[in-house]
Parts: sequence; C-alpha cells; structure tokens
Amino acid sequence: MNGLSVNQSNKSTREAGIYRVTLTGSVVNLVLLLFKFFAGVAGHSAAMLADAVHSLSDFVTDIIVLVFVRLSSKPEDDDHDYGHGKYETLATAIIGICLCLVGLGILWNGAGSIWHVVQGGTLPEPGLLALIAAIVSIVSKELLYQYTVYKGRKLNSQAVVANAWHHRSDAFSSIGTLLGIGGAIVLGDAWSVLDPLAAVVVSFFIMKVAVKLLVPSMNELLEKSLPAEVENDINRIVLSFPGVSAPHHLRTRQIGNSYAITLHIRMDGSLTLEEAHRKATAIENKLKERFGTHTYINIHVEPLK
Repeated sequence: MNGLSVNQSNKSTREAGIYRVTLTGSVVNLVLLLFKFFAGVAGHSAAMLADAVHSLSDFVTDIIVLVFVRLSSKPEDDDHDYGHGKYETLATAIIGICLCLVGLGILWNGAGSIWHVVQGGTLPEPGLLALIAAIVSIVSKELLYQYTVYKGRKLNSQAVVANAWHHRSDAFSSIGTLLGIGGAIVLGDAWSVLDPLAAVVVSFFIMKVAVKLLVPSMNELLEKSLPAEVENDINRIVLSFPGVSAPHHLRTRQIGNSYAITLHIRMDGSLTLEEAHRKATAIENKLKERFGTHTYINIHVEPLK
C-alpha cells in the first residue's frame, strides 16, 4: 500500500470514528430530549422544559458535527489548496455560539422567574417525574461526555471534543434543575425559587465553556499564528541542521488539525542547487516528523550574505 493509500485509509478511519461517536451522542440526545419534554409537561416543571431545550441544542450540534466533519475530511482540490480542515474549526465555533446562546437563554429565563417571585408571584411545584428525569439526564450525559471526549482526543478532532463539552454543559444544566426541583419538592412552595436560582448559576458555567471553545476556533479562523513555543520549536529544528542559519520570515497558522509553516533560511551560496534542495527537503521531513505528515511546509532558501 503506497503513502497516499495509507493517508486515505487513515482519514476514512478517523471520519468513521467521528461519525460513530457523534451518532451515539445524537441517539442519546434524541431519547433524552423527548423524555425531558414529557417529564416537563407531566411534572409541571418549567425548569425541566428548559433542560429539554438544552438537550435539543445538543441534538442540533450533533447534526452540525456530522455535516461539517464530512466536509473537513475532503482532500485538497482546485478551490481549496490547503484542504477543508477549517470546516471542522467552523463547526467548533458554531457549537461555541450555540452554547453561549443557550447559556444566555437559561440566564434570561431564570432571572425572569426570580424577578417574578421577588414581585410576590409564585412558581408551580414540580412533580417527582421531573426529578427522576434530571437524575437520568445527569448520569447519562456525564457518561456520554466521558466517552465523547475520550474519542475526540483519540481521533484528534476538536469538533468532537467541543461536542463533548456540550454534553457536559447539559449535565451541569441538569444539576441545577435537580437542585431546584429537589429543593421545591422537599422544602415546599416557599423555596420554589431555588429552581431558577440554580439555573442562573449553571448558565455562567455554560457560557464559560462556550468562551473556551470560541476563542481558539476564532483565532484559527482569523489566521492567528501558532503559539510562541511551537514557533521556537520550529526554529530549533531548523538550526539543528549544519550549514543552515538565520531562519526568518517565519509565518505559521493552523488549518483544522494541521499546521502550515512558511519560512526563509540561509545556506552557503557555493552549494549546488541539488545540495540545497536535499537539505531543505531534510528540514521539511524533520518538521513533518515533529508536527505531523499533513503539515504544509514552504521553505525559501537564500545564500549567506
């Protein structure tokens, strides 16, 4: 099997793995959101209905991942010389935006319910079915998070890892729902405000996760350079070759799960073209050995002055 076939096989295996873990999550999310909607209506719990909406957002982001990972796995073509890796980054950004909107929605609804109580209003006491649904949601979503984040890191997929955090944010939301529903049931109507109060606290955790996902993905989409330690590592590798000096005009960026590196180096001007090419190729191979075979590298050779 030649190198191209191996690369295609690896890409197919990775894509299949991403699809498998995402489909598992989407099935769990679909079952959960249906159960939560039923429990919210039958258990007279506005908090559980809000939790169901959160599960619905999880289901939608699963679909986003499935669509964008298929696009990101496409090879280079005439219109995309660097491949389609940023589609996966775009999916991560969309998931982050969805998380942020969900967090803001939960905050808004919770604050509105708290204000209603402050104004002298009352909130309905939720039923036991809503409490059971919250417990089931916490357990199932935490298990789904552990499975998804493990697979995402193994498959080196930032979109899958982002989706795992969306699963955990749903578990956080359900913890707030559990505290609110449990407090209202155990302590009575006078403490029903615990439900929206816990939801407000959880909303900040959700938005914090959203920011952690959005910042790196937006940095990549806006062509931010690789971290300083990575660029220092590149210079170190280049300078490890005898006769190579003054690496400069270093330009770096990330494209999906790959790096793109462009730099100028200097060599003895008396070297033949073949010798200079051979040394530049050796540097390229060393960089790919360090940062991955899919690294895009462009090396410009200049004579020593």
